[in-house]
Amino acid sequence: MAAGAIRIGIGGWTFDPWNDSFYPEKLPKTRQLEYAGEKLKVIEVNGTYYSSQKPATFAKWAASVPEGFIFSLKASRFCTNRKKLAEAEGSIDKFLGQGITELGDRLGPILWQFMPTKKFEADDFEDFLKLLPEKRDGLGLKHAIEVRHPSFLDPDFVALARKYGATIVCADHPEYPMIADVTGDFVYARLQRGEDDNPHCYPDAALKEWAEKLKFWSEGGAPGDLPHIAGDTPKSMPRDVYAFFITGGKVRAPAGAQKLQTMVDR
Repeated sequence: MAAGAIRIGIGGWTFDPWNDSFYPEKLPKTRQLEYAGEKLKVIEVNGTYYSSQKPATFAKWAASVPEGFIFSLKASRFCTNRKKLAEAEGSIDKFLGQGITELGDRLGPILWQFMPTKKFEADDFEDFLKLLPEKRDGLGLKHAIEVRHPSFLDPDFVALARKYGATIVCADHPEYPMIADVTGDFVYARLQRGEDDNPHCYPDAALKEWAEKLKFWSEGGAPGDLPHIAGDTPKSMPRDVYAFFITGGKVRAPAGAQKLQTMVDR
């Protein structure tokens, strides 16, 4: 059966506890991205949420990782932290124009993350989705939307995401709502319930369950044991899947990503 690629990773590559739990002893920090690129298939970059980078920085990142490695970039907070999303056009253009296309084929999904206080208003959110371009400098763009307010548990939100080809993030989080409806041509999951006490971030049983879900998504399915708001079945087609161990159990996130990657690659 045809299936999309499954890439599992972590948030960023600089975190002091990883000097002991992930990186080899005495590895220079200047080579940490290179090492992470050898051990993982994708990294979600959080730094782009807080500040802009230079084109040369993106080019350097791309040159530091092997062919096939992907960077997901979290979009600037100035794009999403707004009362009226229709006014985000300038910030979106600035974010997309800072040089991200220097990543070339290493550029993966762009994560547009909204504050937990941002509520769903259909017209307001459609105004935002209209602003997300399909391409930049001739390079195709993939858009992932992470919402964290219960008001988004609305079939109209799912319909809007599908209308504009945006992927709703499936967030496994202890407080924020999970929306597992497949809305785009790829799947984006953020696994945020990990614990540092677990050697692989998540318990083994949970890793097994997530491995099955990721495989099912990649084959065009939609796991029935996850919450679906629209209550329908998306078009069955192979989809690339991106999954990240984020927030909870961060010390063990690299181990969890490597373990889960091994499980889905069998």
